[in-house]
Amino acid sequence: MLLEFKMKNYKSFKDECVFSMKVAPKQKGLDYSILSEKIGRNVYKGLSSAVIYGPNASGKTNIIGAMETFKHIVLRGNIRNVEVKDSPNAASSALELIPNNTLNTVEPVDLSIAFTDGGLLFEYAMSLDLGRFLDRDHERKVLKETLRVNNTTLFVREAATLEIGDMTVVEPYLVSAYIQNAKGAAALAESSLHDEELFLANGFKTMFSAKLPSAITQWLDKSFVVIYRSDSMQLVRKFSEPKKRSVFIEKTLNEAAALFGVNSNALGYVLDGEHEEAQLCSIFNRNSKHAAIPVELFESYGTIRFINLFPLVLRTLREGGILVVDEFDASIHPMALMNIITLFHNDELNTHNAQLVFDTHNPIFLNSNLFRRDEIKFVDRDDETHCSTHYSLSDFGTAGAKGVRLSEDYMKNYFVDRYGAIKSIDLAPIIRTLMNDNNKE
Repeated sequence: MLLEFKMKNYKSFKDECVFSMKVAPKQKGLDYSILSEKIGRNVYKGLSSAVIYGPNASGKTNIIGAMETFKHIVLRGNIRNVEVKDSPNAASSALELIPNNTLNTVEPVDLSIAFTDGGLLFEYAMSLDLGRFLDRDHERKVLKETLRVNNTTLFVREAATLEIGDMTVVEPYLVSAYIQNAKGAAALAESSLHDEELFLANGFKTMFSAKLPSAITQWLDKSFVVIYRSDSMQLVRKFSEPKKRSVFIEKTLNEAAALFGVNSNALGYVLDGEHEEAQLCSIFNRNSKHAAIPVELFESYGTIRFINLFPLVLRTLREGGILVVDEFDASIHPMALMNIITLFHNDELNTHNAQLVFDTHNPIFLNSNLFRRDEIKFVDRDDETHCSTHYSLSDFGTAGAKGVRLSEDYMKNYFVDRYGAIKSIDLAPIIRTLMNDNNKE
């Protein structure tokens, strides 16, 4: 369960941005959407969903991009660029794109996450010297790195120094060699620190505990699903017998697609006998023979998006992960999306603390019957500094002139600019000038 993600000096977010999935205090209504997990004597409560609003170019996607970039850095264990670009998020492989472009001096890039998994609370943070914007030749350094488990600090790495904390809280996860020679392991680990490598993924993993870093990377890889650009989302299936020409039709996918409106044909994965990856096709039964057409040649863009999205939703609910999607609602009918959202709010169905986070321009979700105030997030960008800020509807409180009460019309208030994160656009002057210039010519 994701509790919090923080970033600073990431693209348009020059100052610290705290994206919280923690339950805000004194919020009433929609209590059924609250997730809860007990770890030791503490109970941690999280939101099952969050929706992010803001005008174009405000920085909404940068929050999602920062999450994906953080994930990629931890999984590869270093802050070097990679040539293989497996994501449309260029900043995850070319880190010189990360620092805020308005800064004239080198400032650290800070990224951190707090989440629960397997009965443990993880808090992992890093502070990176990546140079200035577009400075690819800068000598990068991990300035600081911290790991806390169950509110106990395990290590603090600051540049070339390392401080090992109280390991007794995670004793079952430690390697036997460390238990026998704790001081020697700490000294050896400090001497082997590398400026561009994360201590978590290297020294800590080999000398202290392989299980804890593995738990973190497994959660990031399998449970923390971040779709940076929804139009690039494509579900890929692999099968154990790629050399066998076959057609696989999944019942659940087709039942969901039928509700969505796909009922004149079946959807299936076609293996050509040469590749492990199967192609998603529309399957037609003609004269007792199957004809397969690639979905992009027959189905609408909205249908294809739903087909690719639904299995991710299903897996997230079944396994208790978090699904973060940029422009989740693009080309999909609002009623279908609202139904997906209510799945995450349903205590009987969402039994594994699954979470959904997405950004949108559709005001239909600004509804007190669908989202709590602390689940409604905003991103705004200053026209003078060009820097983004992030806040929640719950930050307005419930009293005073700027207070937001449960009975209010959130959508109406948004369009009259009570919450910010909205921008009036008038293209008429540009068109008028262009038309006048044409008339003069």
